This record gives sequence, C-alpha cells and structure tokens, in this order.
Amino acid sequence: MTAAYIQDETEFDALLETEPLFVVDCTASWCGPCKLVAPLIDQLAEEYSDRAKVFKLDLDANKPVAQRFGVRSIPAVMIFKQGELAETVVGAKPYEEFSSALAKYLA
Repeated sequence: MTAAYIQDETEFDALLETEPLFVVDCTASWCGPCKLVAPLIDQLAEEYSDRAKVFKLDLDANKPVAQRFGVRSIPAVMIFKQGELAETVVGAKPYEEFSSALAKYLA
C-alpha cells in the first residue's frame, strides 16, 4: 500500500472538511531527503490504514498549500485533526518519529 498523492488544493480542502485525521507528506521530485521519507510514509499508510488517511503532496504543483501552512523546508509531514493543523514534523526522521507523532492524535 502506498500513500496517494493529493492532486490540488480543492482536493486538499475537501479532505480538511471530511477526514477527522490525516497525514500529508510535503515532497518534491528534486528533494533528496524526501526520497528517504517516502517509503516511511507508505509504511505509515499501511500500518494506520484503518485509523488515519495518509497522503503525499507535490509542493511544486501545490505552492498555495505550502504557503497556507507555512511549509518552508521539506520533507515536512503535516498531521491534521478535525480540519486543523495539529503538528508538523520537518526533516528526514526515523519511522518511529512519524508514527509516534500520529499515534498521539488517535486517542
């Protein structure tokens, strides 16, 4: 199972309205560290498939979203709860850091 890409801001806004908890990995094709994080995000999507949705977002194609949430460096993994940005984990981190960040919001 791999995390699906959010196509545009319209889809992103729809998720904010409908998904109680979801994760967005802000990435770009030219970003080296993003390539390290990508398989971890897919692992997160797999492990939490029944509890939270996990997505990827190409920032080159979605600059307005990056600006809205103040994403200045990538990889940046944003966790949204009830339509609000709850936490952002910036940088290439070990899997445990992403999973424990998400797990906090499942209670």
